[in-house]
Amino acid sequence: MRTIWVQNYHRAVTEAGAEVKRQESKNLPPGRLRLASPYDTDTRYGLKQSSWWTGYKIHISESCDETDDQDAPTGQATIPGADGPPPRLISSIATIDATVTDAEMTEPVHHMLAGRGLLPAEHFLDSGYVSAELIVGMKKNFGVTLVTPVLLNSSPQARAGAGFDRTAFTIDWEKRQATCPRGDTSTWWSPATQRGTKAIVIKFDKETCRPCPVRDQCTRSKTGGRTLSLQPRELQEVLDHASLQQSDEQWRAKYGTRAGVGGTIHQAVAVTGMRRARYLGLQKTHLEHVLSAVALNLIRLDAWWNGHPLDRTRVSHLARLDLSLAA
Repeated sequence: MRTIWVQNYHRAVTEAGAEVKRQESKNLPPGRLRLASPYDTDTRYGLKQSSWWTGYKIHISESCDETDDQDAPTGQATIPGADGPPPRLISSIATIDATVTDAEMTEPVHHMLAGRGLLPAEHFLDSGYVSAELIVGMKKNFGVTLVTPVLLNSSPQARAGAGFDRTAFTIDWEKRQATCPRGDTSTWWSPATQRGTKAIVIKFDKETCRPCPVRDQCTRSKTGGRTLSLQPRELQEVLDHASLQQSDEQWRAKYGTRAGVGGTIHQAVAVTGMRRARYLGLQKTHLEHVLSAVALNLIRLDAWWNGHPLDRTRVSHLARLDLSLAA
């Protein structure tokens, strides 16, 4: 309780005498150090998009194999009553305080999976869990390919969908040079640090860009030449490859596999009430989450063993109306 008071209030002496005032937001401790409740000192304030809460975050991993028993090796016993492909089972549960970002949990989750021999060859993730460094690192350290959308080019040209964005330029890493769509080459290539990360800044000479007939489609600068910012070669090539892949319809259909985890989250909330902790403390809350995951796995296994698939094909009211009209 004393820590809560010290973090949120201070004693001020004015002409009217001593009084207690609430700390201004700039004087509050960082979120990971600031206690949210005197009753549970592990909880923290969480924010995601427009949602605020006090407590924890949970990260769920589940299997997504589509192989059924017919593909089982010869001689392997089949399960009586099992119907269709194996159910998706929760393979990992991670509970952390609400201030930890998704990207910070990517490597710990892979360590958890590796410790139990459950690492997948491909891991389907939300874009919030990845960066170029993580895509490269998970492949090197765990042999896992991260399948995820990456943030596309955020240049003004890319956002507008017009003009020459970074992908319109040819990068020669060996010569440390870039070539624009009209064939002109850059004159400046320099390593830099942008917002705490390594980058490469490429510039074109202003005398080259100034008379260019398509200048308006290339740069908004009134006097200078075009500037490009790249990540180091290995990371930039990974991002370029991922961006090219995710524009393919086959890749999008493949990534649709991840949509199943949305149903898992809904089931966890609706069946086990996972969104509201029953106990105090991180360890007890994590145990609750593990038991909830076990319960969901048993429900899914029971349905599979008895030939009752959990997924039901839903037909919208509009689709049903269309079918009735067609009849």
